[in-house]
Amino acid sequence: MKVEKIKQFSVFMPNKPGALSRLVSLFAEKRVNILGIASEVSAESGLVRIALANDSDASSILSRAGFSSVETHILSIELDDQPGQLLRVSDALAEGKINITTVYGTSSPGASTSRILIAVQNTDKALELLEAMALASGKKTGS
Repeated sequence: MKVEKIKQFSVFMPNKPGALSRLVSLFAEKRVNILGIASEVSAESGLVRIALANDSDASSILSRAGFSSVETHILSIELDDQPGQLLRVSDALAEGKINITTVYGTSSPGASTSRILIAVQNTDKALELLEAMALASGKKTGS
């Protein structure tokens, strides 16, 4: 298991054709890799959560383009792509009294690992807990 703290931006945008394309083109132009993306949409507006590496200057990219956003830190967790791995993580966080507020992720067919992105109420405590869990299981961590 590899665990690291990364930036997530919650971007408020209109619910109309081309809005997502306009958003992601900003990062493509600046060669910023998107690690994860999820959205919630209502009739008039949408909220896009976009996870990026910490070295990007996404906040200024978004504000210069006129997007309103909120920056937070989340955990990026790379796991063996096997049944029960998310259960191990969610159980460990629950036992540590850490509430998960958002989770998203995916794996690719044939890949040996998958990535999940988790927002929690106490990111630093969750990072410490999961790093200890990874060390106890003999797997490497990164932050």
